[in-house]
Amino acid sequence: MSKDHIAKDAKFYRTKQKRFILTLILGFVCFFVLLPFLTYFYFAPDLTSKETIMNRNDSGVILLDRNNHPFFSFYQAKNKLFVPLADIAPFLQESVVAVEDRDFYTHPGFSFKSILRAFIANFSKGSISQGGSTLTQQLVKNSILSSKKSYARKYQEVVLAEEIERKFTKKEILEMYLNSVYFGEGAFGVGEASQVYFGKPAKELTLAESAMLAGLLPSPTTYSPISGDARKAKSRQLLVLKDMLDQGYISNVLYSKAVQEQLKYNPTKETINSLAPHYALMVRDELIKKYGEEQITRSGFKVKTSLDKDWQEYTEKTLTDGVDKLERNKVSNGAAVIIDPKTGEIRALVGSKDWYDTSFGKVNMATSPRQPGSSFKPIVYTDALQKRIITPGTILHDTPTTFGGTYNPQDYDHKTRGDMTLRRALANSLNIPAVEVMSKVGVDDVLGWSKQLGITTLGSDASNYGYSLVLGSGEVPLVEMTNVYATFANYGKRNDITTILEIKDKQNNIIYSAPHNSDQVIDESVAYILSSILSDNGAKQETFGNALSNRYNAAVKTGTTENYTDALTLGYLPNLAVGVWVGNNDHRSMDNIAGALGPAPIWRTLMDHFETELPKETFIKPDGVVNVSLCTYKTNSDKDNKDNKDEKKDKPTVVIQTENFIKGTEPTSCTAESLTPSVSPTVSPTPGGGDGSTPTQFPSPAPTRGETPAPTLIATSPTGAPITITITPTSSIAPPSITITSSQPAKLVH
Repeated sequence: MSKDHIAKDAKFYRTKQKRFILTLILGFVCFFVLLPFLTYFYFAPDLTSKETIMNRNDSGVILLDRNNHPFFSFYQAKNKLFVPLADIAPFLQESVVAVEDRDFYTHPGFSFKSILRAFIANFSKGSISQGGSTLTQQLVKNSILSSKKSYARKYQEVVLAEEIERKFTKKEILEMYLNSVYFGEGAFGVGEASQVYFGKPAKELTLAESAMLAGLLPSPTTYSPISGDARKAKSRQLLVLKDMLDQGYISNVLYSKAVQEQLKYNPTKETINSLAPHYALMVRDELIKKYGEEQITRSGFKVKTSLDKDWQEYTEKTLTDGVDKLERNKVSNGAAVIIDPKTGEIRALVGSKDWYDTSFGKVNMATSPRQPGSSFKPIVYTDALQKRIITPGTILHDTPTTFGGTYNPQDYDHKTRGDMTLRRALANSLNIPAVEVMSKVGVDDVLGWSKQLGITTLGSDASNYGYSLVLGSGEVPLVEMTNVYATFANYGKRNDITTILEIKDKQNNIIYSAPHNSDQVIDESVAYILSSILSDNGAKQETFGNALSNRYNAAVKTGTTENYTDALTLGYLPNLAVGVWVGNNDHRSMDNIAGALGPAPIWRTLMDHFETELPKETFIKPDGVVNVSLCTYKTNSDKDNKDNKDEKKDKPTVVIQTENFIKGTEPTSCTAESLTPSVSPTVSPTPGGGDGSTPTQFPSPAPTRGETPAPTLIATSPTGAPITITITPTSSIAPPSITITSSQPAKLVH
């Protein structure tokens, strides 16, 4: 290529580059020239009076239940009380100007110096974190524009601020600002704020009270002395007083007096409604996290939540009644959570027995971490099953054992029962076998597994825990434990805990819809096997009797912490998960109230009631689960070591359990060679008849509470020893067990 061609090409590209830059500059010029005109004409109708300016963005947040029934509201504009400037304490006027806009009375509505300082700070940080706004600009942002941060909006803010300054006096602008700015605790304007915080008119506010209110403005939730951080609130008050002193608004004497004044806050002002207050605050906090408090206070959002108003009312009453009955047993509080396992949606949540109780009512015990006791055991068992460390055929050992060199767990009754199946160990919540499983899995793995299941409070540092973690020594909120059990119910599919279903803005546009994504964190076969154990009323009889029986044969597990400080019951069916906690906020011990005694009756009442409103669902066996006969051998000696003095009197017993296994982990079918029944055993008489003929199949009655005796066969072994075969039904998804009793020892083959 010749030098002429190169020169021509270079000239062409320089010309093209100049045109691009010129076009870009012209575009920016047109934008900044036209934007003021467009902004003015668009907002001109809202600048005609003080009322139109202050009310344009006034709105609140309405919470609706899942059936669109309103049940709670925040930040309602109707609570705003207009106060003329003459009726606002001069100290409050001066404190706001001193800390928010010291040049208020001299600038034309905006400050080039502040804007430039904010621009440099934002540029150095790479984000818009400072605004450099005057009081007039804040009035525009709060009442006319949105709180969205952008350079274009800042330009509009300046344009409208200048127009307001042209139309209104400084006193009128200050009056509008003080009557529209948000002070926290649901209070817009000084009229409402002075009542909410101090229970008095704005005219009667002292210097110290005025400085406290002025200090709230940058972040009312954070600096609120009522619901925020009291130390930060005091620090902000001192900053405001110092600014007033430096700017000549107050003397040293007034400053010292205000610093020493002890403020008395209004204790009677209630800013929330009565139904589901803890749940409503959870939704509010989620909205603040998503949009920021200032935006949601003026948003006009209509928030459709997952709550069922009728379910909530029933849950609140049931919990209150249940805790009241336990008062004589030194139980003062309780909490309950109802979750839809298929979606993770909270249908009802009660954070305390009585919201209005001044000592503990405001604390949400559904979200407060507490030790879950033995209700944590299924988490460890599922981890071991998922990793194939154990199977339902694994024989566990309920014998005195030292783990890790120093840890010697005991069962609840200080007895041991010898060798046993996983089903028996978990169904009866025995501690020593649970710790044995924990030792096989490891603390690190359990912490990681817990996180996969949605538990956020345990962390990942195994050194904070020992093997006692399986017994519930770590602290987990009830709402998270309930969602773990909801995951069990949903065949191992975990959903995030959901409170918000949909959000509409004040123009009725849907701006948010909850996603419905589930994560298969547990193999469905593992979840089914766990459900078959936790719903096995027959297997639980040994420890719990009928204490955990329920109308719909739901899977259920209890938890009790050391010294009876916490008691839980958690249970589920495929379409409903319910968790209940009872105890005392201050960790005082209850009077021997265990999970099966305190929360269980409340849990059963809730479970039985809500299941009547849902389609009937039972646990369906997945394709990956197979049924295989499992044989175990025991004697009466495993009931209590103290009764083992005469082993000759022990009567050997073979239990043939048709157990659920993950396909590929099942053992070979077992036989009891020396206890094989004769070809034609006779059937012993049972209630309801029996002609003594050989049955073609054993009956499989529905689970009962002891009304019908189990079918029994009388037979003989090849050695001539008499044996008894008993078929015991357990639950709708747990296979029946066959017990063979003989006067001679048995040889078992697996």
